[in-house]
Amino acid sequence: MNALAVEQLVKVYGRGRRTVRAVDGVSFSVAPGELVGLLGANGAGKTTIIKIICGLLLPTTGTAEVYGAPSAHKSVARHVAAVLEGSRNVYWRLSVEENLRFFAGLVGQSPRAARAHIRELVSLFGLREKRGTVANKLSQGMKQKLAIACALVRNTPVLLLDEPTLGLDVETSYEVRGLILELAEREGRTVLLSSHDMGVVEAVCRRVIIVACGKVVTDDSVDSLLSLFRTRALRVALSGPLEEKAAARLREEFPGVRTSGDHGAPALEVELEVGQTLYQLLDVLRSCGVGVEEVARVEPNLEQVFLRVVRGEA
Repeated sequence: MNALAVEQLVKVYGRGRRTVRAVDGVSFSVAPGELVGLLGANGAGKTTIIKIICGLLLPTTGTAEVYGAPSAHKSVARHVAAVLEGSRNVYWRLSVEENLRFFAGLVGQSPRAARAHIRELVSLFGLREKRGTVANKLSQGMKQKLAIACALVRNTPVLLLDEPTLGLDVETSYEVRGLILELAEREGRTVLLSSHDMGVVEAVCRRVIIVACGKVVTDDSVDSLLSLFRTRALRVALSGPLEEKAAARLREEFPGVRTSGDHGAPALEVELEVGQTLYQLLDVLRSCGVGVEEVARVEPNLEQVFLRVVRGEA
């Protein structure tokens, strides 16, 4: 059984001519223990999908299930914890420690059983000196740390994380990355991670789902997506200057070619289109009397791949 199963999910806001189709026929599944990235530009539908999965919104049509139960069913609350961007994930009039005790109690943990885990989370997120501080008086970064801690204290098998590193300093962001990996790999938790921080997603996720205009445009492994562009992007170091006539021919044959480096020994950055080969590029350079010192592949990152995918270039 899948931990998460979303089938032909549609969410429409408004009525009549003012309707907005935020989610438009989205389908995907996530296996138990899998760590999956959910990517998309602002307004793509990511947060709406997450809110439907954790039962905060009802779909217009389609289904979202957590371990076989409809997401709106009361039993789902015991399986899912969520951190939602821009939402009040904690009770602002309760202190840090009171919030943690409250969220642990929601899933039936006794105060004694939760005490050790709460101490561990308070220490991990650097909240020890703020244990008695009311949440509303914390800085934005501290509020985000508390929100993540309140999600983790429930010990649910499924975590939905929407921009979990937003507002965190670099050191804490790296700690959260390691924690997310540990939850998936050592504890077998299922994690659906939505983030604009591509470094976080690339570091922890093996698979990503990319959403654009409410639709899934890509559902593939990170390695496959990186490989798609890895063999096409090249950097060619030249042994001498590039004359304008040679540059014009290169632009005609390879429209995406760019020149970098100094004028004495420039380099070319080119992404080969479908059907083009490195040998064709070298033939053009040779016929123009341009020498080549070195050819290297340009390693893409997930951010570059994401931009190409959402632009429809892949």
